[in-house]
Amino acid sequence: MTVFVYLREIEGQTYTGEVKEKEKAKKQYQKAVSTGQTAGLVRASGRKMEKFTVSVNIAANSNVTFILTHEELLQRKLGQYEIMTRVKPKQLVQHFEIVADIYEPQGIDFLEAYGTFISNELLPWWRKQSAHISFCPTLDQQRKCLGCEGTLIDGDFFIKYDVNRAETIGDIQIVNGYFVHFFASGSMRGIKMKQTKDAMLAILNDLAEDDYFGIVLFDSSISTWKESLTKATKENVSEAQQFIQGITDLGATNINDAVMKAVDMIMKGKRDKKVPERSVSMVILMTDGMPNSGESSVPHIQENVLLAMGGNMTLFCLGFGDDVDYSFLDVMSRQNKGLARRIYEGSDATVQLQGFYEEVASPLLSEVDLRYPDNLVNSLTTSHYKQLFNGSEIVVAGRLTDYSLDNFLVEDFIVKGQASAQEWDILYPEQEYIFGDYTERLWAYLTIQELLSKRSTGTAEEKGNATAQALEMSLQYSFVTPLTSMVVTKPETDEEPEGHFVPQLMSNAWTHSRISPTNFVDGDPHFMIELPEQEDALCFNIDDRPGTIFNLVRDQLAGILVNGQTIGDKKVAPDGKVNTYFGRFGIIHQGLGVRLEVTTHDITVQVSTLTHSDFAVTKDRSLTVTLRDSVRFVVILHKVWKQHPYHQDYLGFYTLDSHLLSPSVHGLLGQFYHGVQFEVKDMRPGEVPEKPDATMLVKGQELTVTRGWQRDFRWDVKNGENIPCWFIHSNGNGLIDGNHTDYIMSGLFKTV
Repeated sequence: MTVFVYLREIEGQTYTGEVKEKEKAKKQYQKAVSTGQTAGLVRASGRKMEKFTVSVNIAANSNVTFILTHEELLQRKLGQYEIMTRVKPKQLVQHFEIVADIYEPQGIDFLEAYGTFISNELLPWWRKQSAHISFCPTLDQQRKCLGCEGTLIDGDFFIKYDVNRAETIGDIQIVNGYFVHFFASGSMRGIKMKQTKDAMLAILNDLAEDDYFGIVLFDSSISTWKESLTKATKENVSEAQQFIQGITDLGATNINDAVMKAVDMIMKGKRDKKVPERSVSMVILMTDGMPNSGESSVPHIQENVLLAMGGNMTLFCLGFGDDVDYSFLDVMSRQNKGLARRIYEGSDATVQLQGFYEEVASPLLSEVDLRYPDNLVNSLTTSHYKQLFNGSEIVVAGRLTDYSLDNFLVEDFIVKGQASAQEWDILYPEQEYIFGDYTERLWAYLTIQELLSKRSTGTAEEKGNATAQALEMSLQYSFVTPLTSMVVTKPETDEEPEGHFVPQLMSNAWTHSRISPTNFVDGDPHFMIELPEQEDALCFNIDDRPGTIFNLVRDQLAGILVNGQTIGDKKVAPDGKVNTYFGRFGIIHQGLGVRLEVTTHDITVQVSTLTHSDFAVTKDRSLTVTLRDSVRFVVILHKVWKQHPYHQDYLGFYTLDSHLLSPSVHGLLGQFYHGVQFEVKDMRPGEVPEKPDATMLVKGQELTVTRGWQRDFRWDVKNGENIPCWFIHSNGNGLIDGNHTDYIMSGLFKTV
């Protein structure tokens, strides 16, 4: 569960963060930043609530302390709870400390703590219901060597444990009229899977002899190892492993027909009574690409799979690498009572895949139905589960109709028992902050999660209602969710302290205080124009041959020029589409004598006479170029798997503080730096239900536009964030001045 209490000390005062709708929080933060004030923003990264990003701006000559409190519902997997903290200070830390206190009323069964950067095993202190873990290295202990400034601390810190479990209805906790029920299966602790070079071979090797399995290969066509499900005898597994070893790289991706074939094999096995009647049926889909053969419409594929499985099977999806549409797999798996995992490229891909199989390969129970008295309990979160896997846990929360009630009957298909309230303040008088109203917050968290899931799986009306309810509860309980963010700024009603300094970035006449939009080009290539004053955004694509050089920004008064050159895929994909991206940028600041060339491999800087304060380049996962008294540019490098058959690395270009450029700035991006007026009317259904069409009045023309979104990678370089926008077709014709060919340049640093 993710809850934030975000505090800061500003000039001796403490301010508490406030959860607001996502766009409102973002605007409040940007407004504070644009005027040089200290501000903080906490926002969810992606669709889920467990990952978040913190952005901080510190005013000049200020000392600020930020405190963030994070609560999370630990998910039990493989018979244990795991807390992982990524520790990468990149420098020696004067007072470095990791401290953990664990309190479990049921009693702690086992506990271990270790760090990937620690050679000695940690010995945590623990007894029955509580534990204490402390890691406090001195400066000398942090050093790589005697007298070195480099730090050894670079990796992950893990705490793993489980609690004692009686053979009962599980652990039910009642506090202030809300209850939480933890229903867990047995532990798989100690089970190890043989690690092999090929993760598929490891999965086959781990099948039980009572299992039945099949293998379906798919590219533009579908083929199988055998036409029917096969019992996992040693001979059959060995034969299947030999078959796997002979698989070669495939081309296209026909996901729809592959899943249909897998479902048909399972149904045929049941009809012919070749598999046990009460067996649990599951399909594990593994893919590294988008559906581009056969049925390629994502909504149609999801609908077909849902109808074919009919609630009688579970679908697990594994998406390999960065090119897979993970949201598509995630929604489809959840529609069919499963889950999805992204398998990242790298040396640990096999381990990741084995961990996934460990998680799902041992369903202990099917059709788990937890029942509570209808007259005593309402507002239940999900209490029926298709399967309960070995070493996992089900968590159900609800609200009691009688807040004074301290016990009620609970039953499932195995056992029944009485739930009773615990006096937590007596058990742990010094840890009351852990408990309090936590059951109500946990109920709200689980409810919001279910509402967010309905946003991607229900009807249009259900999606709208779910979004509204999730937003209302997120604001009520101060949760940072995909719909909300937490912002902390100094209240506007406070008087400015004496000597308060707001840096003036430019003294030119066109400088004025306002929220600065971020205009960018990224992807294939997608241009995004943010218009905060109209609370909307416009977007368009430019399609041309690889190698074309376009002018993006040209400001003659400021002496700034930015050109970008496109690149193509390694080879044409089977569907014949030629994708282009930006792979090279040229940036000039004539006044400073700076000429900067950025490619996917190198950064080349040519300068004349200038000081450190004139020009700065900061390189991390993205490249930030700061020009004195002027705009900042951010170039993002998108890494693609080197062995990908088609795609290659490419760049994205983002402009910050664009309002600091002159009114005469132009270019494919530059012409929009000072805004554009438009009006949208006559909204109507489009070709895709989620993307309506409309008529846009802009620059004296009427254009047909489509509501869509583009991904902004500033906050999350790997996954990006979907930003709604009105898409202008035909290379932006009617929106951009002239035609897109008018912006083609003869060289990377040329103006014609």
